[in-house]
Amino acid sequence: MFLRSFAVFLLIAVNATLAGAKADPWVEVRTPHFIVISDASENRARHVANEFERMRAVFHKRFPKARVDAAFPIIVLALKDRKDIQALEPQVYLAKGQLDIAGLFLRTPDKNYVLIRLDVEGDHPYATVYHEYTHFVLSRDEEQMPLWLNEGLAEFFQTTEIRDKEVLLGQPSVENVMLLRRNRLLPLATLFSVDHNSPYYHEENKGSIFYAEAWALTHYFEFKDRHDHSDHLAQYLALVNNNVDPVTAAASAFGDLKVLEKNLSNYVAQPSFPFLTTPGSTEVDESAFKARPITSIQADAVRADFLAYENRAKDSRALLDRILQQDPDNVAAYETMGYLAYREGNLAEAAECYGHAVKLDSQNFLAHYQYAVISMQIDISAASAPQIEASLRAATKLNPEFAPAFDQLAVFYLMQNKELDQAYLSSLTAVQLEPFNVGFRMNAANLLMQMKRPTDALAVLQVAARMAKDPAQLTMILRERDLIQRFQANLERQKQQERDAIAESQSAVQSSAQPDEPLTGSEPAEPPEDPRHGPRRTAIGTLADVECSWPAIMHLKLVGGPKPLSLRTRNYYKVAYTALNFQPSSNLKPCEDLKTMKAKVVYFEDEDTNAAGQIIAIELRK
Repeated sequence: MFLRSFAVFLLIAVNATLAGAKADPWVEVRTPHFIVISDASENRARHVANEFERMRAVFHKRFPKARVDAAFPIIVLALKDRKDIQALEPQVYLAKGQLDIAGLFLRTPDKNYVLIRLDVEGDHPYATVYHEYTHFVLSRDEEQMPLWLNEGLAEFFQTTEIRDKEVLLGQPSVENVMLLRRNRLLPLATLFSVDHNSPYYHEENKGSIFYAEAWALTHYFEFKDRHDHSDHLAQYLALVNNNVDPVTAAASAFGDLKVLEKNLSNYVAQPSFPFLTTPGSTEVDESAFKARPITSIQADAVRADFLAYENRAKDSRALLDRILQQDPDNVAAYETMGYLAYREGNLAEAAECYGHAVKLDSQNFLAHYQYAVISMQIDISAASAPQIEASLRAATKLNPEFAPAFDQLAVFYLMQNKELDQAYLSSLTAVQLEPFNVGFRMNAANLLMQMKRPTDALAVLQVAARMAKDPAQLTMILRERDLIQRFQANLERQKQQERDAIAESQSAVQSSAQPDEPLTGSEPAEPPEDPRHGPRRTAIGTLADVECSWPAIMHLKLVGGPKPLSLRTRNYYKVAYTALNFQPSSNLKPCEDLKTMKAKVVYFEDEDTNAAGQIIAIELRK
């Protein structure tokens, strides 16, 4: 079974090979949507670039409503042979007896890479690339897609064959067909219910059946709809996006599932399968391609970066040391060093490396973004805040489609409690660019709470709940929703008690007042905000003695630093909670779960004798 999927979540940009630099020349070919870097000839690099542009055209034609383009070009490393691939591939594939990979798609939050080998043979040498490119295209669509259909379409398009004058789509996978014929099909109700936590998605044997059957059912409906001029898959997807559960939606769109199971079984057993032949209307304008030779240092910088992301830090550092000896101001090398330092938990070194890269090349949006985000994790002081804000703004201007920069700019303003209207606009932009990013929506909800718009925050969380990818994520969203709902209920209860008290007081005054004596009274306001005028401070330690009182007041003690600190907030719903170097399994309950956790606390100094300061943000740490 060939390599199905690689999703590497990283922070920075470029590509790589190994420490023993070769004398072979390198070439870069830039197209409107791809950057091809190769150690083969310029003609071969141009051919690869042409194939990828044609592949993009195929997907654009098949998914006209989808956004097939990334916020930045996809980087394709087209290498001559197996030896070159081994210099870059994941460490696990270097062991004896492992698969030889022909292609690899690395999908990350801020960039995408393709690694291909130019000397491969076979009918579908780049199946992995096409499979993952399909996922990339579908992930940018506005519709949510059940897992079986998402994987089924990826399997369908992975056998795409682009010829000189035609494109073949939907050719059967021999592996999938043989697997289904040798094994019993999953019940369709099971297939439709598989999610990211299901063993049918993760376990090798069960996963193989799931992928194969997802392909078979997708293939069945692709050609049935085309033959019958029907639209079963579109109807099914519309129902799912209207919050109908996948099994019920399938029964409504496809009919009797038992009959469909029988039809699918017969379909798998047939001697041959149809496929589509599309005339060669995917020609691209090669005059728009720009080719140039690149130096060995430039190639080494690309290779070192790729090695860093493949967790081959030792090989990456060997190249980086040599690069900086020859070129002390190499921007890409400093960016990769920043990533390695960040991954190792050395935030100070990471910020220094990214900061140096920013100074050397202020037009690199990723360097600006990484510098700002890591600096925010270290501390936001009066000295560092202006540069953090400037770098985040620079990142949004240099790449207006890079959603994380807009999201972090909103978070920065939230933590500073300033420019909240501008923060909300930035948050909306992030959500519009990546509508299925639940984290962006939760940050927007936190911002709305800071803006005293709990009803709007609940509306945002309601949408986020429909987009949750797994039970843990859904639990996190629902707990956040419940906290806000309890806050609203407590606040309304408090106001009602105050209204009752005022009414009772007015009644007493009225009974004793002269007939012409005016009565006074006003509606109580929401409890006042903490005055935020003291110096901003940061402290690191262990949270202890966390106590909460009605309606949303929290006191805590931070121990383990130079001296214990007692801190407070009048509204713990408006504290910005984050986590460093780990992902909480679910949303933490501040009054129940914070005690004994290590944390960095940002606060304003206060003259209150009962507490040293007012809590702004709590960053939890492992």
